[in-house]
Amino acid sequence: MTPRWKPSVTVAAIIERDFNGTAKFLLVEEHTRDGLKLNNPAGHLDPGESPEQGCARETLEETAFHFKPTALVGVYLSRFQRPWDEAQPNRAPDENVEDITYLRFAFCGQLGEQVPGQALDEGIVRTVWLTADEIRACPDKHRSPLLLRCLGDYLAGKRFPLDLVTTDASVLR
Repeated sequence: MTPRWKPSVTVAAIIERDFNGTAKFLLVEEHTRDGLKLNNPAGHLDPGESPEQGCARETLEETAFHFKPTALVGVYLSRFQRPWDEAQPNRAPDENVEDITYLRFAFCGQLGEQVPGQALDEGIVRTVWLTADEIRACPDKHRSPLLLRCLGDYLAGKRFPLDLVTTDASVLR
């Protein structure tokens, strides 16, 4: 029997702040297998939480800022393929390619207070504020092509109400 296909559900925050009339976006710089890369504050949805809760949690863990999602920017499906890391313990001997599909829920919202002294998630080197042009100028440093796609949708004004995504009570702890 073929195993059931299960995309990895992720959440991402598109966070904009005005710096003396210049709009900048909060990104994280993180260690990856491919070196230092830039990404939205983002991560995997955990059991027992809604996508909005997961986005708020991931933003706090990766940036030390509280974040409250206020709108859904979009839902994105993407596929990522690369050669397996030879040290990967859970691969079948005949598998040569790591093949992952991501289902990303991207939110925008209100950035809250920063938590003084809070350590950032493992692998996160720092947070950085960049303009849209600065982000567009370095696609080779992006962890995912979804960084630009979500930014473009946000800048185009795409906003959907949070109740577009329903989390049944059975999911919540």
